[in-house]
Amino acid sequence: MKSITAITLGFVAGIIVTGIVGWNMMPGMMLHEGLSPYGTEETVNRIKESAKKKGWVVPGVKPLHKSIMKHGGGKVLPTMLINLCQANYAFSILREDENKKISVFMPCTISVYEKSDGKTYIGSMNARLLGEMFGGSVAEVMKDVSADQQSFIEFAQ
Repeated sequence: MKSITAITLGFVAGIIVTGIVGWNMMPGMMLHEGLSPYGTEETVNRIKESAKKKGWVVPGVKPLHKSIMKHGGGKVLPTMLINLCQANYAFSILREDENKKISVFMPCTISVYEKSDGKTYIGSMNARLLGEMFGGSVAEVMKDVSADQQSFIEFAQ
């Protein structure tokens, strides 16, 4: 009886520890950051051009830092949000009603920002992992989205 209790407690403790570790690792797995060898403007332009060459549309580049300042949030270092869309990928996901909620992640966004060290960084989401969380056709499409996005920023560390 004692061994069954010990095994059960060990199993439950293992699940709890695994959950805690997973929860703490998620931000690092879901979000990527790379150092750009270029300044903010050049980094944004390189990403835009690379995306366009792969057939993506760049609906806009938003200066988040300016919006924050304009609306009374204070001054932050330059932070640019590059909105990217690939119509075939979007269609492949949104044509199924059960996938419509994925639209909250559309268009895909890559951020380019400066930090207090004076360097420019690129932030991106792990599209592949996001797709795996939803499974099915979303997972299939997001593999391709992830590969494309990585190619847009391959010049960064």
